[in-house]
Amino acid sequence: MKNKLQQRILVLIPAYNEARTIAGLIAEIRSLKLEADVVVVNDGSSDATVLEATKAGAVVISHPFNMGYGVTVQTGYKYASRNNYEVLVQIDGDGQHDPACIPRLIAQVCGGEIDIALGSRFLESGSYRPPFARRVGMALFSRLIKLLTGLEISDPTSGYQAFNRRVMDFYVSDIFPCDYPDADVLLMLALTGFRLREVPVRMTANSEGKSMHSGLKPLYYMFKMLLSMSVILMRNRGGRSRRGGTANAG
Repeated sequence: MKNKLQQRILVLIPAYNEARTIAGLIAEIRSLKLEADVVVVNDGSSDATVLEATKAGAVVISHPFNMGYGVTVQTGYKYASRNNYEVLVQIDGDGQHDPACIPRLIAQVCGGEIDIALGSRFLESGSYRPPFARRVGMALFSRLIKLLTGLEISDPTSGYQAFNRRVMDFYVSDIFPCDYPDADVLLMLALTGFRLREVPVRMTANSEGKSMHSGLKPLYYMFKMLLSMSVILMRNRGGRSRRGGTANAG
């Protein structure tokens, strides 16, 4: 934790029309007493997201119009890198991710054994299970990552994660796939030699049935993700100079 290891921590919340949930989420994060800063990247919301986030005490960065999830999170990564944060926690603004799990993600990264702690809903009892179509996609990408890297990842589409400065600086480069940063990013990290570990977290279903990850037809999403993973493999030419690692953490 920061007060033990003197790590500068930033909690990043990508948000698009999350006025209903954003203030409560920020309040829950503040209640954890993490001594972490909170930044909301507003992706051109048309509701009161900016007002609610500002009133709740977060730093707000706004896109002039909707630019998509990948661009939104990379804006947050650039802010963190330029302001010399050492650990970044990423949590969605729609209320699906339980902020009470943030300390366990931070602890894994601050321990120094891994570069990125990936939150998995499948390792925590009581978390919701996604719709069937999405579970099929998750299973496919999990098997591909296992085949290509040897890593066991149960929740390859999780946006709930924490990572260190090395990952942050990697993410702000042009190599980051801003179109669909998901399982393809995990593949890229593993092939590049970053150390990954899954950590159990709680997630709940969005009551409004929306998130920044949704809105695209599942088949189109799977096609784009497979294409992105193919490009990453070609770029790496099948070579892995260093081997990443992942394990489940209780």
